[in-house]
Amino acid sequence: MLENTVWRQYHDENNFREKIAEFCRLDSIDLIEDDKKLYGVLKAKLTKKELKLFAMDTAGVAAQQIKKEFAYDDEALDKAKFKLYKKLIQDKTRLDFRATKESDIEF
Repeated sequence: MLENTVWRQYHDENNFREKIAEFCRLDSIDLIEDDKKLYGVLKAKLTKKELKLFAMDTAGVAAQQIKKEFAYDDEALDKAKFKLYKKLIQDKTRLDFRATKESDIEF
């Protein structure tokens, strides 16, 4: 499942649930149960560039490699990361990751 995603290019496993919970300041249990739906929301909320940056940064890819990939300098990389993580903690973004319907919550 989700084998050919941007996330899997940089991570050996689909651990985006834990990373979303960590950066959005939510409990993992409160997130949408279905990984495909959760990843779909992540893709919808972030641009392709932001999603790739998120995957690379959380995978521990070296800053030099990230800068080369996006043609950033130090300042541009810092700004891009700031914008990305700011977006993840905004209510309009992070609340969409939550399981809101009873069908999304597993009892």
